[in-house]
Amino acid sequence: QVQLVESGGGLVRPGGSLRLSCVGSGFTFSRYSMNWGRQAPGKGLEWVSGISGTGGIDYADSVKGRFIISRDNAKKTLYLQMNGLKSEDTAVYYCVKGPFRSAAGSRGQGTQVTVSL
Repeated sequence: QVQLVESGGGLVRPGGSLRLSCVGSGFTFSRYSMNWGRQAPGKGLEWVSGISGTGGIDYADSVKGRFIISRDNAKKTLYLQMNGLKSEDTAVYYCVKGPFRSAAGSRGQGTQVTVSL
């Protein structure tokens, strides 16, 4: 079955950086679009960024210019480089196997990102 395991979250000060990773198994990783979604306290799941199986990339306006998504198909790993972090980026971040530009689909357990002084 599909398994997605995120890592790399933590506590960081505003303006700082983090790199999230997600290892996928149970499916042919390279064939699928992969996305990052996030859920802030008391809010719904929000799509953050996606990368298609053919390398197409897109970002939510709220993170454009600050976050970089990438994938290593040989390692079955999805990444999210987050720079210039803001308090409003605080959320649980999920790796999502699903349609490009969507937070709907199979997801992992999530990794907490907290941006605070």
